[in-house]
Amino acid sequence: MDKRLLAILAATGASTIYGLNHTIAKGVMPAHIEAFGFIMLRVLGAAILFWLLSPFAPKEKIDKKDWPRMLCCAIFGMCINMLFFFKGLSLSTPINSSVIITLSPVMVLILASIILKEKITLIKGVGIAFGLSGALALVLFSTDSVTNAPNIPLGNLMFIVNAFSYGFYLVIVKPLTKKYHAITLMKWLFLMGVFLNLPVTYSEFVAVDWFHLPFDAIWRMAFVVAGTTFSTYLLNIYALKQLSASTISVFMYLQPLIAIIYAILVGADQLTTIKVAAGLLVFVGVYLVSVKKTKTRA
Repeated sequence: MDKRLLAILAATGASTIYGLNHTIAKGVMPAHIEAFGFIMLRVLGAAILFWLLSPFAPKEKIDKKDWPRMLCCAIFGMCINMLFFFKGLSLSTPINSSVIITLSPVMVLILASIILKEKITLIKGVGIAFGLSGALALVLFSTDSVTNAPNIPLGNLMFIVNAFSYGFYLVIVKPLTKKYHAITLMKWLFLMGVFLNLPVTYSEFVAVDWFHLPFDAIWRMAFVVAGTTFSTYLLNIYALKQLSASTISVFMYLQPLIAIIYAILVGADQLTTIKVAAGLLVFVGVYLVSVKKTKTRA
């Protein structure tokens, strides 16, 4: 199978998992675990999984000159990004979170053009416009509400910080993906993430009654660690080897669509004409930015 197609499938898979995560993770906070405690569970669990997998990956040594960039990636991708997203999710709604994170592609496109010298083509611009229009339509015409949302404005603001942080992470980690194996990058980034998050997350992490958690909380936590953290970061790193940072970021537009579909499947929403139209805009947008321009022969 074509490597570019595999990369597109990987990015789609990651976005699908993220889309489900908005509702699944929300269901366990704050009854069984607080937002910051959840972050420690995420980074610690993912770090353990990546280190267990590392013996099966190529043995690589990180160059000294790359450690500053590695630290920066861990700060924005495994610390600020996660802390603000989960805290925002505990204050706002899953639908809001799934849509506001679509601000990331705008940030990525600008940063990638400045830092990585990625060209902003007309078709990418049109694709982003289509995707953003569809994502905004999904939230503007949605009547869903979640009662467990004590401070929606503050939560939404945190989602915006999360979106910019994750966008910046995608840009600065791109050069590293060309140099190191995905497992090598992830095991070190998440290990650094454990220590970076520890001062903020420790108290909420140890406050969890781990021995008396109901099954509903356990499977949701396992999904966040194995799916939302371990699998998605691995899939996105793989995708970044073939696709540009700006292209990967636009797959975030799938998240609101997946969130709505999941809500429909669990009986929390109904399918409407506007949601079908918005979903088509999202898919068109992702298609336009993922199409590779072919060179014509003279």
